[in-house]
Order: sequence, then structure tokens, then C-alpha cells
Amino acid sequence: MVVNLTTLPDSVVPGDVGYDDAAQVLFAKGSPALVVRPSSRAEVADAVLHARRRGLEIAVRSGGHGLLGHGTSDGGLVLDLGRLDAVNVLDMERRLVRIGGGATWGQVDQVLRPLGWAISSGDTAGVGVGGLTLGGGFGWLLREHGLAIDNLVAARVVLADGTLVTASRTQHPELFWALRGGGGNFGVVVDFDFVAAAVATVHFGEITYRPFEETDLLAGWRDAMRAASAQVTSSVLLMPAPGGGEPIAMVRVCVADGDADAADRAIEPFLALGQVTRATIEERLYGDLLEAGGTPPPGVRMVGRNTLVRELDDATLDAVHRFRRSSPSVAVVLRSLGGAFGEVACDATAFAHREAEAMILGMTMVPQPDLTGQEDAIVTSWAEVAAHGSGIYLNFQSSQTPADLAAAYPPATFARLVAVKREYDPENVFARNHNIAP
Repeated sequence: MVVNLTTLPDSVVPGDVGYDDAAQVLFAKGSPALVVRPSSRAEVADAVLHARRRGLEIAVRSGGHGLLGHGTSDGGLVLDLGRLDAVNVLDMERRLVRIGGGATWGQVDQVLRPLGWAISSGDTAGVGVGGLTLGGGFGWLLREHGLAIDNLVAARVVLADGTLVTASRTQHPELFWALRGGGGNFGVVVDFDFVAAAVATVHFGEITYRPFEETDLLAGWRDAMRAASAQVTSSVLLMPAPGGGEPIAMVRVCVADGDADAADRAIEPFLALGQVTRATIEERLYGDLLEAGGTPPPGVRMVGRNTLVRELDDATLDAVHRFRRSSPSVAVVLRSLGGAFGEVACDATAFAHREAEAMILGMTMVPQPDLTGQEDAIVTSWAEVAAHGSGIYLNFQSSQTPADLAAAYPPATFARLVAVKREYDPENVFARNHNIAP
């Protein structure tokens, strides 16, 4: 295919210097016809129209951390938003911040930390603001300040016809509703307006326990979280031990309170869950919670499944225990929900599962040559856990089936998303995602 790039500045095609790096994302290597790095909203629109004229699939990349590699493609156009990474304070009094669609959460922190502000965001500095936000946005301030989308007040979107619109509660309100959990189905979000929280420091760390009975630990953690204030967000991790042996169990806890005495009281119940071998809890700047992340080993792929559960009852915890024992390579994470997350009405955003008490994740690395067989085995053993769920979070799902969409969106929510898709992208130009077909 011969592609005319005269209207697309800063583009690379196969054979150009830097193409190989530009064509890959964290979990996938692609072979796109071209990669475009726009520096303005107008250049984003030009790239979208260019792709449409030539019949090229569009892959939109923010941070490139998606498990399914949606940020690259084979034979299509990759729209790399990395140059649109400005972070600007619009209103000091309101703590209103405009963030480019290609910024990462680490870049956001560099601007907000001198102000003593933070936005409820993800766990990793290199994750893109765009992808995480459009899926919902879980982070360490979730129970105190909700999902990332709960702090979003406006977004500017390049539509499939190249026009730029602002979506907010008063302008294109249905599009604004759909952007908050509906993924990248409706256009290219070139920037977001968030209201930041006044959170300078938090108390955060890990508590590791001696060999344990998993169900006892999980039940104790569940009960501690049910009694905790909304300032406490926590997760429990069951991970394979390097080289075999007993799995590693730890609790991570974040207390959104800079007062040391209050934080100590909040953390104390987690120290009583088992015999503690190590605890590293200390006061930190919020941005220091964001991990550096890393690159998966060559030749393997991350397989991830998750489910949102309305109640962490004993039967659900027993199912988690059996899944953890199904393979020595499996890791399980339970993340606490509730608090501000659950105070939002289920139909207020496209992310609808506000009644969930926790999210359960199962993850493992699978060698590429044996991907299908091992993934099938993991999915089969995961089915018992999923049977207790009321939904899934698409940002942590490494499959994209109709069943995934059905689990992610209740029927009324999905029907409303389809209606928005028909209005704003009737030809399904933005289909490289967990796709909602018009």
C-alpha cells in the first residue's frame, strides 16, 4: 500500500528509522502501515480523515499499556497521542486541571505534587491518562474520591468526521456519559478536564505475612475493609513464590490522611490478620505510590481475568482459593471498592457496577507458543470465580468477546451506549477497542 503522508507531519512507515519502536506497545508488536504523532487537535483530525479516505483501521494510543495491544495494529494507522501530553492548571480555586490525551499519570503527578493535589488514578506512572480514564480508572484514592471518571468534568473529542466537540454535563451530555466507562468507541479524546483533590500525602505500604491459610486471610481482610473508613483503600495479593514453595501473601493499604495517629489506627486491623514478617508503611507523596512498571519477558503474554462481586461472601472466597491452587503460576488480587465509588448512581456513568464490594483479578504469564492451551485451562478454572461476579472491568480483561461486553455493561447501559455510538460513530470508525458496534 502506498500512503501519501504529505498532510501528516511526524509520521513513520515501515523501513523508517524508529518504526519498530513506534509500532509496538507494552503487550503487543504490530505492523501498522503508518504511525502518526500529532501535536495538535487539528493534526488529530487530519489523521482520522486520512485513515478514513484510505480505508485504514485506526488504533489510538495513549500510554500503550492495554493488555490486548489496542494501541497498535497490523496494516492500519496508529494515532500516537504522546505529543499531546500537556498538563495545565485552569483554575486554582476549583483545582481544575486540563490533561492531554497522551499524558501519563506520572507526568500528571509532576505538575500536581508541588500544589499538594492528586487525581484518583491508576497504579503505574507510565499508564496513559486516556485509556485508563475512558475505561473507568481504579486507583489508590478510589474509596475517598471515586474513580478517575468521577472527577472528570469535560473532554474535547475529535469525532469520526474530523469535527471537534466538547463533552460535558451541559454540552453533548450523552457523549460525556458514554466516555465515562465506554472506552474509546466514540472518538479521539485529545484532552480531559479533571477536578483534582487536595491530597498532598497519604500513608501507604505493604504488609507481608508468614505461610497462611488463604481463605482465613481473605476473610479477615474483607472484614477489616467492611469496618474501615472511606479514607482506606486496600488490596490483598496472593502471588506465586519465585522458584516454587509457598505463595506470597501481602496486603497493600493506602490511608488518605496525613495524620500519623489516624493512619496508625486505620492500619492496625491489617497488622492483626496474620503473623507479619514485614511491614513498610510510611507517609508518602501520593505520586510516589505510582509504580515504574516494566516490560514483560520476551515470548510471553499476560493473561488476565477479573470480576466485580457485590458481596465477598465465604463461597466466593472459597472459589478464589480453589482458583489460586489451580496453577502454581497464577496470581490473585482482590481490590476493595465501596466508599465514594459506591455513592455514584449506577446509571450516572457508563461504568455501571457501583454496588460491587470488591474486584477480583486472576493473572498469569503464558508462553506464546502454548498460549491457547494454557489460556483455556486458566479460563476454565476461573469460571467458578466468575460465577460469583456481577460484572467485569474491561481495562483489566485480556479477552474481547461478546460475553465480555455483556458482563461489562448491564442491558440498559449497553443499549444506551449503542445509541450514543450510532449518533457519534455510525460507521464504527473507532472499532479497535472493546467494540460497541452501532
